[in-house]
Amino acid sequence: MRTPRFRAQPRGTVCQAPSPPPAPLGLGRMAVFRSGLLVLTTPLATLAPRLAPILTSAARLVNDTLYVHLQPGMSLEGPAQPQSTPVQATFEVLDFITHLYAGADVHRHLDVRILLTNIRTKSTFLPPLPTSVQNLAHPPEVVLTDFQTLDGSQYNPVKQQLVRYATSCYSCCPRLASVLLYPDYGTGEVPVEPLDVPLPSTIRPASPVARSPKQPVRGYYRGAVGGTFDRLHNAHKVLLSVACILAQEQLVVGVADKDLLKSKLLPELLQPYTERVEHLSEFLVDVKPSLTFDVIPLLDPYGPAGSDPSLEFLVVSEETYRGGMAVNRFRLENDLEELALYQIQLLKDLRHMENEEDKVSSSSFRQRMLGNLLRPPYERPELPPSLYVIGLTGISGSGKSSIAQQLKGLGAFIINSDHLGHRAYAPGGPAYQPVVEAFGTDILHKDGIINRKVLGSRVFGNKKQLKILTDIMWPIIAKLAREEMDRAVTEGKHVCVIDAAVLLEAGWQNLVHEVWTVVIPETEAVRRIVERDGLSDAAAQSRLQSQMNGQQLVEQSHVVLSTLWEPHITQRQVEKAWALLQKRLPKTHQALN
Repeated sequence: MRTPRFRAQPRGTVCQAPSPPPAPLGLGRMAVFRSGLLVLTTPLATLAPRLAPILTSAARLVNDTLYVHLQPGMSLEGPAQPQSTPVQATFEVLDFITHLYAGADVHRHLDVRILLTNIRTKSTFLPPLPTSVQNLAHPPEVVLTDFQTLDGSQYNPVKQQLVRYATSCYSCCPRLASVLLYPDYGTGEVPVEPLDVPLPSTIRPASPVARSPKQPVRGYYRGAVGGTFDRLHNAHKVLLSVACILAQEQLVVGVADKDLLKSKLLPELLQPYTERVEHLSEFLVDVKPSLTFDVIPLLDPYGPAGSDPSLEFLVVSEETYRGGMAVNRFRLENDLEELALYQIQLLKDLRHMENEEDKVSSSSFRQRMLGNLLRPPYERPELPPSLYVIGLTGISGSGKSSIAQQLKGLGAFIINSDHLGHRAYAPGGPAYQPVVEAFGTDILHKDGIINRKVLGSRVFGNKKQLKILTDIMWPIIAKLAREEMDRAVTEGKHVCVIDAAVLLEAGWQNLVHEVWTVVIPETEAVRRIVERDGLSDAAAQSRLQSQMNGQQLVEQSHVVLSTLWEPHITQRQVEKAWALLQKRLPKTHQALN
């Protein structure tokens, strides 16, 4: 479904007083604010080496959203009220924006947004700077600045100028607090004059002409950018910010969906398309509300960039540059002009783990979700009060049984539903007679034991027969599982794990506080089933198709794990999940404690 075009609309969250209230702030105890506006006044070349301490100081004051406004060279000490003035968009400015987002990645709790309204490209068709106040999705509760007074104080007239400047540009909370940041620059000497060495080049236009830092950036009427934009992160923001600066009227944003998501790592943990578009749209309208944004689902590698004759440029990353070249070949084959390509350098992730990419990426973010609690646990007052029950599930070949054994090694009591099924089928077991009466004595071996292969062939592919069997077996296995829980309590166990492939199909989530799902790609599951059970690829795929898929399981899960990597990586996930579970247990068993 195509998302309609939109322009900025009046909006914004309700301002609430921070805790403690925003009384005038000195250099002592600081309040913590949900949202803030950081006004940077130092010339960019001098500002670059100061940026890390400035962001660290701001991160101590702001918890969630930090807007950044660039106004190099502005003074807050003059008699006249300073006004927002255009900042020429040069490659130095683009490199600085990249540098700022890269530095902000250390502060992962912060949603940093560099505001672009006053950053102007070299163009003859630019509209004038807006005279009205720009609405922000999260009105700042505090305004911060790197501007410093000679005596290093929180000088009130300067702070008043700062507040007036901020409120003349943006929608802010009524009781706007203000702080002059005096970051700890350490013992090293911070340059006062601009550096001779420019910032590393991070933006590369597809042109044989070498670019210089002071070179103005050209503006275009319309352009495009695309991506998955899962859990919008700082590398995405660089890509989008460059596209927003280049575009003067319209930006087409393609958001990958459906078939383009199948090759993604841990696709089960991708945010839904509508959620990704919601976060993306809020960011775009915040940073440059003068643009018209056309956010659309991207269903093939070319998207509108391959067919829209009105587009003039395409912003790509190092990884997608070849795709951009392919788009241009496709356009030429269809008698369309080539797009100007702008290639963005990948942001390095200095804190990546051994199994993660070394760049800032959504894939790494999804990997870090493994083992975390994704939704609140179920309340199960009907279960034994001293026992916390986990339901462990996953598609065939996912490796859930090996994870069950790791959890056993950490102290969990394991209930294997397959073993309970075998016990129920055995002669004299609670399911033996009902199954024989339902399917006949020809399902028995000569010794009277149920031949599970024969029984399986009766129900496979026959929904009616399968339902007859499951209506018999699932309630019985649930009853046996409850008996095993009582045994776990008797043995003094506090955590019990029910290992069950059909946990959700059988409705056994009613027996557990949390559902833990093990996911792997279907291709890997087929390979494992073929290797383990000696089945053909087709038979393995048929088995998987008869089960709930990973996406369906994850949608009802509290914790997700994966055995896709080496065993020690899986062990690390399980230990992480177990440690987090131990922290939750006291809250869940408050009556006991």
